[in-house]
Amino acid sequence: MAFFFITISALVFVTWRRRSKQKNFRRNGGELLKHHRVQIFTEVELAKATNNYNDSNKLGEGGFGSVYRARVAGGTMVAVKKPKDLHKSLVKGDFQHELEIVMQINHKNVVRLHGICLETRIPLLVYEYISNATEVAIALAYMHSCAEPPIIHGDIKSVNILLDQNHSVKVSDFGTSVLISPEHSHIIATEIQGTLGYIDPEYLTTGMLTIKSDVYSFGAVVVELLTGKKPTSFITKSGESINIIHYFISSVKDKTLSDVINFEVASEDEMERVGLAAEIATKCLDQSGAKRPVMMEVAEQLTRINQEHNNSVEEENKETESEVDKENL
Repeated sequence: MAFFFITISALVFVTWRRRSKQKNFRRNGGELLKHHRVQIFTEVELAKATNNYNDSNKLGEGGFGSVYRARVAGGTMVAVKKPKDLHKSLVKGDFQHELEIVMQINHKNVVRLHGICLETRIPLLVYEYISNATEVAIALAYMHSCAEPPIIHGDIKSVNILLDQNHSVKVSDFGTSVLISPEHSHIIATEIQGTLGYIDPEYLTTGMLTIKSDVYSFGAVVVELLTGKKPTSFITKSGESINIIHYFISSVKDKTLSDVINFEVASEDEMERVGLAAEIATKCLDQSGAKRPVMMEVAEQLTRINQEHNNSVEEENKETESEVDKENL
């Protein structure tokens, strides 16, 4: 008799579990998402791929939840974004918001949505897996100027700027991103979101989030890249403690940039190119959003600097080869 009741209980649980997954699938828009080019994963598949969300596979953690490294069928490496067990309506709203943003974007410099699991109460997002970090101008220029509607990322920082194995830049994490209509230049935020040090000071004081807010954050990332210091860092100069952003800007103006550059990142031979990039960064860091350049302009300037550098290196190599050939004659 006991065995009978255990068997019945097990069958009831399995049936309830299956119906619960089916209900979640329908409620989370499964039928609609089937028509998009997004792979649908099961809850079991992702649990197995992450070793049941083992901490050894955890890539990072934020306000929304945690991100785990996973290897899915076929051997493809992905990153699974698993929401925290927060209030249901809050988390689901965050998920729907991020999904709406990433479905709008198709660009080589934006991390791609690989798939989704709809069987859980709050869906799991599965992104392509990227393994390193650096810059972002071209992706932001696309989001601000080419995407329809335009997109403000809202949390540009070094950990959200990734580099794949082919050295292709990827922007990630759209949990705080917003869509803006072409006729509006900003949104009024009810709550300031972002990361200290990278947040636009104008956004902090007025609550107005604009595409120029991303420009400021980009400038802060460039400072971090060139100095090797977080934008919240302070350095001591003549007994005075100065924020690295302010010190960087004054160093560019005083032409003492070499005092603050991390030469593990940039060699002394590259100081001319570094100086040009630093000047662009200081424009991005202007306290007034109206005076900052647009990201399309920034991307074009950085591309030109890199192209001129590459051309110069190519010319030097040709001259060296020519001299070697003459010596061998």
